[in-house]
Parts: sequence; structure tokens; C-alpha cells
Amino acid sequence: MKKTFPKAVFSCYEPVSDERIRSFFAGDDKSFQPLYHFERAQVVLSLDSDFLLTEPDSAVHAAKFAEARHIENPGDHMNRLYVVESGFSVTGGMADHRLRVQSRLIGAFAAALTLELKAQGLRINLPVKFGELYGNHSFDRKWISALAADLVENINKCLIVGGPHLPRPVHELVYMMNIALGGIGETLTFSERQDTLKPSHYDSRIASLAKDGKISSLIILGGNPAYNAPIDWDFAEALKKIEHSVHVSQYLDETSRLTEWHIPQAHNLESWGDARAADGTASIIQPLIAPLFGGRGKVEVLKLLATGREERDYNVVRETWQTILGGGDFENRWRKVLHEGFLDGSASTSVTPAAVLDEISFPTDAAGITNPEIVFRPSPALYDGRFANNGWLQELPDPVTKLAWDNAALISPRTARELNLKNGEITRFEYEDHKLEIPVWILSGQADFSITLPLGYGRTSAGRVGNNVGSNTYAIRRSEAPCIATTSRIYGTGKIYIPANTQDHNSMHGRPIIREATLKKYKANPEFARELVEHPPLKSIYPDHDYSKGYQWGMVIDLNRCIGCGACTIGCQSENNVPIVGRDQVSRGREMHWLRIDRYFTGGIENPRMVHQPVACQHCENAPCESVCPVAATVHDKEGLNNMTYNRCIGTRYCSNNCPYKVRRFNFFNYTGRMSEIVKMAQNPDVTVRSRGIMEKCSFCLQRISRAKLKAKKEGRRVADGEIITACQQACPTKAIQFGNINDIESEVTRWKKIDRNYELLAEFNVRPRNSYLAKISNPNPALISDKPVAG
Repeated sequence: MKKTFPKAVFSCYEPVSDERIRSFFAGDDKSFQPLYHFERAQVVLSLDSDFLLTEPDSAVHAAKFAEARHIENPGDHMNRLYVVESGFSVTGGMADHRLRVQSRLIGAFAAALTLELKAQGLRINLPVKFGELYGNHSFDRKWISALAADLVENINKCLIVGGPHLPRPVHELVYMMNIALGGIGETLTFSERQDTLKPSHYDSRIASLAKDGKISSLIILGGNPAYNAPIDWDFAEALKKIEHSVHVSQYLDETSRLTEWHIPQAHNLESWGDARAADGTASIIQPLIAPLFGGRGKVEVLKLLATGREERDYNVVRETWQTILGGGDFENRWRKVLHEGFLDGSASTSVTPAAVLDEISFPTDAAGITNPEIVFRPSPALYDGRFANNGWLQELPDPVTKLAWDNAALISPRTARELNLKNGEITRFEYEDHKLEIPVWILSGQADFSITLPLGYGRTSAGRVGNNVGSNTYAIRRSEAPCIATTSRIYGTGKIYIPANTQDHNSMHGRPIIREATLKKYKANPEFARELVEHPPLKSIYPDHDYSKGYQWGMVIDLNRCIGCGACTIGCQSENNVPIVGRDQVSRGREMHWLRIDRYFTGGIENPRMVHQPVACQHCENAPCESVCPVAATVHDKEGLNNMTYNRCIGTRYCSNNCPYKVRRFNFFNYTGRMSEIVKMAQNPDVTVRSRGIMEKCSFCLQRISRAKLKAKKEGRRVADGEIITACQQACPTKAIQFGNINDIESEVTRWKKIDRNYELLAEFNVRPRNSYLAKISNPNPALISDKPVAG
């Protein structure tokens, strides 16, 4: 392209970018990728970083973090997590210690921590007058001192991570502290990014050149800048001044409707391409299906533009890889890469990049800043808006707020009082000539005078699912403050709009639903999880089932590994054809998810702790649903499963009323009746699609059990441990779920059930649930433990 069009300007834009993490490394022609090794870190400090869910490589980070969190007996060790953040995140929910701090003050906190580390003996070269500027702060000095001491004590075994939205000077300080703590090369390594440009994602050259009439033709590959570009770029107006414009996109979105030409882009699963992983490992993207709607891959479009010759993306990728694989015997090496999925040995070598540190400057008044800040954060489900037309993700409750099909401005209880705002009140944010109206949602744990605005909503050309859902927070986002900003005016309109949410209670009300203890208490009393409930001897009028001759299926969920991300919910929905019901039905409590993630707060209203618990059908031995069904539509089978016979169900809902876990779902309408042909193709053919008036629930992925049993029978053997993996288990990034035959004393699920933290939810009702949980363990710093009782 550069050879064909030497005067062309190339620019990159992503509304959510991690470029600031790497922006201070030397070398204009090089780009470096940080690789976090959470499994090696004994102490982790997160500075406004949601590394477990919404940031790049979060699934990998979650898996590694969970490795260091897993314990099976009182003698095991586990890591310790400190989180300093403005809004409650999934990462903050996993913290052993969490401090609420406005995002604009994270830099000042990092500076105060740097000074404390130096005071405790670390060698850190700081600018002149650094101590004078940041030493007199109003942060919790005891908290900072204990944190610094813990980091110093675990030198070479600690890691500090900064959120990608934080300004460059914060990341400079993070890098300096990681060097001083010996983390570089241990818990933090860097790979040199190959084959990549080093652009600025907030480079407004294209918009400015277009406004000046200096661009005659514009080609946009992917993205949707007309929707998500900074408002001061005025990208839509800039497009009107360009003579010829082309948008290559998977969707006819907001940008496509403004360009002269729209070229349907093939999905990644429909096209050839290549990519590198974070560590530099090269891989080939291979299609699973031919393009359904005649889409073209980006590689094909670029080839046509550069050479004027149309060519299949397969040939272009193959031609590129001839230079990568090189030498003789190309065909065999090419086929080996296709088979393996990646090129072995292509990962970048670990490097320590040179840093170019600029003058460091932050706001410092931690106590006196009361003008609310605005923090733009990607949606945990829709990200920057690219997934807005995905009904599964729209209906997936936010792991913290439990909102679905809506976004809201998240504010603390104190901020709501100061601004005189009510929960659900439509609030107007004004920034110069730009305005945004959005309901507020009062959230415990939010930093005072910090308002979080989730991105990705308010689309007008996303598709029939994503159009006009939520509020478009890009409407007040500017290029000079794309992540952390202030507004000139915030006020309530008096109108109330309550977003759809799936959980309207936040407390366990003193009940031991989620059982947890500190590591110290666990070591002192390993059986604590089984001693929290007193009840009379549990006896049943029904005879016990006999499983001595067959299988007996069961599940264990480790609450110490579960982060509450909701991946299991989506995995289950995909596997079991769980329907989407829409905002109105969700607001009425009629969501259909077979597996829900309950979220509870413990502690005070302003600054609580957060815990999560996945809850699905418990497949009880004494199932109360079975005894009340008048037509025996829900029955117990010989392997311990509580099964549904859909053709018998007449919809009395007695079973749902009698279920203490409230995990049964009723089809109030025929949600699948108007399903398009393309969506029908995505349904699992092994699972019945239910109709109106039918009750449904978790089946332990019975179709997968049957498939494995049939295969084992053909091969003349029993089903092996680990051969059956449920959809929720397969989707879980932290391996928090174990499933298998509890009759097999050597199976992994049986081993987990023997762990002393194992307990059954609502076991005092004598329903004898087949699912169980491993109690949650926290690892607080003894110097920061309060003797005050904590409310449930």
C-alpha cells in the first residue's frame, strides 16, 4: 500500500486503547508488550486496573491469578491482592484490601507509595522536589505504609499493574516501582511487538485533514469512528467533506451509513489471516465456514487496493508466510503450522525496554476535590460497543451492578446526596456544547465524586437487537480527556427511569450463603465452612437412591477461584439454547439464564466488600420440585440427575415455587417462535428448543453426558474422569468448576468434595444438593485487619 500510494496517510484508532502503558518506551520504530506473570506474584497491587475482566488478555490474567489463589489445605500459600480504584470492578471484588480513590488521584497515590517505598529502603531515583510535591498527602498513611512493607518483604515476588486509561506519568511510576521491587524479568516481562505499527489511537490527523479538504479518498478498515470517535473530532462532518469514502465492516453501522461505499467484511471465522499473541507467537487465522453473505476479508481488500488485482485471502496469507517460514520444505512446515494453530518458537525473546521518563505531575488534593470526575470505562459485556447487537451479551447482567439491557452513571451514595440525585433519576451531563442524559445508579464502593460512564451503548445502527439500547456516553467524550474528564454541569431532571436489573437485594441478611474466612482463621479451624449452620438431625421420608452400580454425577465450585465474570452463564446459554427475552421481561424478573451469578456486598454501605456465587440447579437428592409436579415432568434418574421431560410439562410452575434456590425458568412467551433462519443455524441440535408454557433449568449438560457414555460403551469401557466437561466448566477462565462421577473415589470432583472447605448451599433444608462449594478464603495483611465486626 505504501509503495502504491506514497502520499497516503495511515492512522489507527481504537476507542479503548492500552497504548499509554507502552508510550514511554524508547524507540519510535519499536513497540513493547508487557506480560504479567500473576502466577509468580505473592503480592499484587492494582492501580485502577481491572486486569481480570475488561482489559487485554484478561482471560489469561484471570487463569494465572487463580493459580496463585488456589488452596486445598491449611498448609498451602496464596497470593495477596491490593486494589486502588475509583469504581467497583471484578478485580476489586477479589481484593484482600481495596481503597476507594478517584481515578484522577491514582497518580498522587502512586507518588505517595513511591516515596514510602524509598523511605523503607528501596533505591528509586526521583525528580527534584518530588517529595515536597507529593509527600504531604491525605491518603490513608497506615494503608500505604502496610502496603509498602508488604511489597518490600516480597521483593522479586510482587507486581504492580496500572490501568490502561491512566495517564502516562502513572505508568512511568509503575515501571519505576516494578524495577525497584525486582519484578522486571520475574513477575513482569516484555516482548517486542513484531510486524506492528506504533500509532497513537488518539491521533486526530484524519479528522483535521478531512476538515481542511486535504483528503480526497478515505478507506476505513473495520472500526466505527462515526459512533465512537471523540466528539471534538466531529467525524461525521469530516466524512461529508471527503469526495470518496469506503468502509469495510461486518455491519452496516453508523460509519457505513455515512460513507459512499460499504464493503461487507467477512468475519474472522469466515476468512484467512494471521496474528501474533501477546508474547509474539505467530498464528494463522483459518476459516471454519465460507462467508455466509459474500463478505471479503481485510487482506483481500488491501491486496486489491495495493495491486489492482483481486486475489483470495488464502493465497495472500500463504504468500506472506513463505517469507516467514522460508527455506525448503515449505509445504510441510505450512501444514504443520495449520495443524498446530501457531508457529512453534516464534515467541519474542524477553527484553527490558529503555524508558524515556517525562516530567511527572498529578493533582494532589485527595481530600478537597469535590468537583465530580467522569471516568469512561468499557462495558464488561459490550466493550466499546462492537458487541451491541449480541443479545446474549446485552442480557448478561453486569457482574457488579447486575444491570442488563441498560447502562447508567455509577455514583456513590455520598455523591448522590451531595448532588441531590435519586437512584434511577435521569441526569444531564453538560460539557461545553455537548450534552448527555443518562440514569444514575447508586453503587456502594464507588469513590466519592467519581462517576463512571460505561461505553458501548446508545447505538443507532447496530442492528435490531442493539439499536437504541442505553445512552451513548461518547456524546461528551473528548480527545484531550478520553478516559478521565470533568464536566461543566451535572444536574438531575426529576424524571425516573429504573434500568433492568436481575438482583434487587445486595445483602445475605446474616445467612451463611457464601461462607468465607481469612487465611489465618482457616488455618486455625479448617472445618469452619461446615460449622456455620446448626440444625436438627436431617431425616427423610423417602428411601435413598442406589447408585452403587452406575454413575453418580456431581459438581463443585471453588469460590476462591470464581471471579464472577459470567463466562459460565454465556457458555451455558450457547450450549443449551437458552432464549433471549429482552429488557421488558428481564425487568419483570423473567430472565431465562440456567446459571446465574449472585453478587453480595458485606460491610458498610459506603465501602463494602463484594463476593460472587454461581447458582444453578443443585440436582438435589431430596428434590422438592419432584414431589409437587402433578404430571411427573421433573424426575430423578438412576444417575442422580434431576431431569425435565419437556413434553409432559403443563406449566403449573409448582416446581419453581417449591425450589429453595429459585433456579427454574419458565417460558412465559414463545421466545423462539420468531427466530430468524440464521439464528436457527446457531442452535445446538443436541438440545431441545423449548416453547411457551414450559419449565426449564440446568441439566448438567445431559447431552454431553450421553455422548460420552455412548462413546465409552462402543469402546467397551467406563467414562473416564475428565471426559465429560460441562459448558460452564469449559467456559470458566479460572477453572473454578469441577464436574464428574462422585462414585469414582479417584475423580477430581470427588477429591474437591473431600477438601475441608466444601459445603452445601441450604443443606439445612435436607434437600441434599448434589452441587457443593468450596468456601472463599481471603488473605488480608495482619497490619490492616480491623477488630470491628463486619455486617453481612
